[in-house]
Amino acid sequence: AAAEELAGRRGRAAEPGPGPGSPVGRAGLEGSPGGGRRVFSPAGEFREFSRRQLRDMERLFRQYDAGRDGFIDLMELKLMMEKLGAPQTHLGLKNMIKEVDEDLDSKLSFREFLLIFRKAAAGELQEDSGLHALARLSEIDVSTEGVKGAKNFFEAKVQAIHDASRFEEEIKAEQEEKKKQAEELKQRKAAFKELQSTFKQ
Repeated sequence: AAAEELAGRRGRAAEPGPGPGSPVGRAGLEGSPGGGRRVFSPAGEFREFSRRQLRDMERLFRQYDAGRDGFIDLMELKLMMEKLGAPQTHLGLKNMIKEVDEDLDSKLSFREFLLIFRKAAAGELQEDSGLHALARLSEIDVSTEGVKGAKNFFEAKVQAIHDASRFEEEIKAEQEEKKKQAEELKQRKAAFKELQSTFKQ
């Protein structure tokens, strides 16, 4: 009966749930057990980080997701910590995962991976913890552009609203750069065709 109840709860959680404007959405619980993973938007939920920081974190995550399954499991985390120069014991690795493992599946999703950097930026990781070492050694600077010392989630959210316009500016700048590159490519192709037609005469 307990298993059926859990399955039922998971089924309900997977249905279209609260949006970002609802109290549950605002509290950041959209990644809770049984749902939310499919609709997870890093830029939407982790607004305290710039697009570049999120890309760096995603690159790091993919680098160590050897199984390409969208998760970093215990063995992948072990390898990651060894490569970063901070090897951990088996128990240490389990504790690292447990600290941010919201869905209790004993592995790190990308969202849970981002939580490590949120906690690091907010000063919520113990100096001697494996997660602190991971955040420090990953060379992703979360302090300058990130939450800027926000001590809790709500401060970070207030700041995120302020930073939303910066996000839009970054997106516009990227789009302008892509347009410029496409235009240059078009011009090069046209010049090449013109050159070709000269040789054909």
